Amino acid sequence: MNEVKVGIIGFGTVGAGVASCLLANGDVIASRAGLRVELAKIADLDMESDRGVEVPEGILTTDSDALIEECDVVVELVGGLGVARELILKALEKGKPVVTANKALLAERGDELFSTAEKFGTDIYYEASVAGGIPVVKALREGLVGNRVGKIVGILNGTCNYILTRMEAENADFDTVLAEAGRLGYAEADPSLDIDGVDTAHKIAIMASLAYGEWFGMEPVSVEGIRGIDLLDLKFALELGYRIKLLGIADSENGSVSMRVHPALVPLGTMLADVAGVFNGVLVKGDYVDEVFFHGRGAGRDATASAVVADIVDVALNLKFGSHSRVPAFRVGRQFAEVAPMERTRCRYYTRMQVVDRPGVVAAVSAVLGKYGISISSILQKEGQSADNVSLIIVTHESLEADMSKAIVEIEALDKVRGGIKLFRIED
Repeated sequence: MNEVKVGIIGFGTVGAGVASCLLANGDVIASRAGLRVELAKIADLDMESDRGVEVPEGILTTDSDALIEECDVVVELVGGLGVARELILKALEKGKPVVTANKALLAERGDELFSTAEKFGTDIYYEASVAGGIPVVKALREGLVGNRVGKIVGILNGTCNYILTRMEAENADFDTVLAEAGRLGYAEADPSLDIDGVDTAHKIAIMASLAYGEWFGMEPVSVEGIRGIDLLDLKFALELGYRIKLLGIADSENGSVSMRVHPALVPLGTMLADVAGVFNGVLVKGDYVDEVFFHGRGAGRDATASAVVADIVDVALNLKFGSHSRVPAFRVGRQFAEVAPMERTRCRYYTRMQVVDRPGVVAAVSAVLGKYGISISSILQKEGQSADNVSLIIVTHESLEADMSKAIVEIEALDKVRGGIKLFRIED
């Protein structure tokens, strides 16, 4: 097999980018891969809209079933959990390898999709589902195959990172920057999936499956977004030597795995802290490689198309040499004793509370923390506010999440504390 026919289902932004790349760089791909990848069909219900790319006559169709029959590789770029799932299953059941960027579908229904691919002797490739054009999926699946992965920490959502970067740089509040991000096209009309952490959770669930060799799905992932981040906390974090980022974290220790998404303080001067704007960054720690860091555009037409095309070439080579499932995404059967709940996480904490400026406040708060074995690393009290509303910032030593949660409830009930307490974890 020296030529592989590719069909794209979904001719939106990413689909147009993939088509453009295949048409523009077909000769480059052929010279590097030793086979020609032909764009044979593109299926979409909309035949009229201008996508900014000219495709040869006869390629466009509304018949996705015919595309699946005719093509050797099926690229699903429809998105969503409904039609996309049906199309992928239909292709897999015909033994056709599938390339997709559909992180939500993989995270929610990955067990069904991968078991179907295994049953019918074919593959699913999904580099573009995590971190856009950054090749982290291939790195975890192949480049780091000789390592036990201890931890993954990633900035995986460009919208959230853009908002936090702009808030800090321009001294602007969350709602103002979110509205501006929408006008510029960096945030969706409904930004909930991004700012509530769900998009990042989809990605960390996928990466955890690659790193730890089994499918966990979304249920064990603890998820917090960035809606509650106040400009004051960004400022105070900087004073303390940190920057607040939305992180996706997967961790393995003592036979258990944990997966979480939440804002966290990251030390200034580290590679993660320096990831700015719409860029993504992923830190992976292996037992032999130690730490490796990936940085680049996590979204956008061309970056995502680059990842999709790389997967197309991979599966095309698998077809040529009859080597499907060459590197399986994960093993069948549970490898870990348990998935640890968020309550068992251990880390340092940043807390900010509004208190009355009276003697005994710090002592009362310290007493509650001490009751739960939580040791204080530093205290910062900001002057210049009213006597009834002073910001008290406490940074703790490493503590158990369950203990910290109980302590916060008791501290909020103190008569000297005004309103809710802001709590952020610290990832050193």
